[in-house]
Amino acid sequence: MLSEFQETLLQSVKAYQSTQLVKNKYENILQHLDSGIMLFDSDGVLTFINVQMARLLEIPRHSLIGCNLLQLLRHPHLSRFKKRKILRLYRETILFRKKNHELVDEYGRYYLTTITYGDQMEGDYLLSVKDVSEFKQIEQAAYQNDKLAMLGKISASIAHEIRNPLTAIRGFIQLLRPHLLQLGKDEYARIILSEIDRANDIIYEFLNSSKPTAPQKVVVSIASLLKEAVLLSESEALMKGCEIRLKESATPMNVSIDVKQVKQVLLNMIKNAMDAIEEVGSDYSGVIDISAEPDGKYVNITIQDNGNGMDKAMLGRLFDPFFTTKEKGTGLGLSVSYRIIKNHRGNINVDSVKGSGTIFVISLPLVP
Repeated sequence: MLSEFQETLLQSVKAYQSTQLVKNKYENILQHLDSGIMLFDSDGVLTFINVQMARLLEIPRHSLIGCNLLQLLRHPHLSRFKKRKILRLYRETILFRKKNHELVDEYGRYYLTTITYGDQMEGDYLLSVKDVSEFKQIEQAAYQNDKLAMLGKISASIAHEIRNPLTAIRGFIQLLRPHLLQLGKDEYARIILSEIDRANDIIYEFLNSSKPTAPQKVVVSIASLLKEAVLLSESEALMKGCEIRLKESATPMNVSIDVKQVKQVLLNMIKNAMDAIEEVGSDYSGVIDISAEPDGKYVNITIQDNGNGMDKAMLGRLFDPFFTTKEKGTGLGLSVSYRIIKNHRGNINVDSVKGSGTIFVISLPLVP
């Protein structure tokens, strides 16, 4: 009788140990998921939080277990930004019954939040948060390509329809110019011709933004390319009160590019930097730093200014066709630049803070 009891007890202990091992195993898996997880019981008390979620909240895990939502919001280490996000998440998912919600943190990263509750959770509430920034970038790139493809179709259909009458108007104005000169109105003809030329330039940019010509590549030195771009920009920079500083790299670097196209991109970036500095004020001492450094199989060309900078909303639309904040801008310069660098198997990254300047980084493949 005693031996049977001991055997039963031993089996129970083994079963308990086995259950604990399985529990510890699955808890360890949950702890190290790349998604953040929080579990609230039916009374709204936090019973489980994994490492990733604690990292996202920037609060130690041990200080959160046992808190309800109100205590969590009053936590001394929780930032005001995150408090607002948690309240909005509560409103969207609990009050408005939305199972999924997308939010952006203070660092500009995108997160998809999902809440699960009901009969399958036996009264508990499971909140999961996944970083979807990379998927968002892919989505935005696809959206950008769709817009450029649509722009190409529009441009192909209207370019000739606009250019033909402009050419005719330009020809007739030139024929009338001697008569206007006799009347002392030659200034009118000059203005009309310059505006027609500007319209033609806009159409040219419009066409190039959707489909730039195929790159005619030659191997060139990055150092000579940057020196030439700076040389072409120096006089305008001086007139606008800007200083262009070129930092030469000790490493010789060559790239295979269409020199005309990439030079157009560099000049466009430098001009944008000058315009951003000009926005600050005429007495402001503007500086544009240009450098190039190798990064694996690529070279990173950095153009940094101390101008007006941009907010996150503007950064998100920077490469959109026709998006511009300039009074006389077409909104096509950066769109064209983006497509040119992509055609060279490169990339453009930008980082900016409102009031603190902007950094553009152009990455191009190096020639071995």
